[in-house]
Amino acid sequence: MKKSTVIKLFLGSFAAVACGLILGFVAVWAAKANGVFVMDATNVTGIDSTPFAWTMIGLAVLGGLATMGGAVGQFIAWIGALFNTIQLANKAWFIVLLLTGLFSFGFVAMIAYLVAGPDATVNAMRPPLAAGMPAPSA
Repeated sequence: MKKSTVIKLFLGSFAAVACGLILGFVAVWAAKANGVFVMDATNVTGIDSTPFAWTMIGLAVLGGLATMGGAVGQFIAWIGALFNTIQLANKAWFIVLLLTGLFSFGFVAMIAYLVAGPDATVNAMRPPLAAGMPAPSA
């Protein structure tokens, strides 16, 4: 996977996670502010079944689905970055991405990779030089 594809997928899925979280929190806050939850002291004992309540439940579920979809996109971007960096001769980026991802710090490593990481597909697209031929000038 090209680094540009990893960047687009990472940023798009990050936006989905952020929007999903915001939508979910706003829906729950609006439901709480409008008395949708039937309370017994500090415990929620039920939901007032009104069209507004069902709309807020639907928006909260939609926010949850967007968050989960964005999380899957983040995972796919991480896998794409791993496949990209394993092709490099120097395996430092691959090892850093792999270990930080396995120890739940992958977000920080992915940000570093997006900003300063190499793209193995750039060199893979160049045709090999024939013996005795001068290198093309860039």
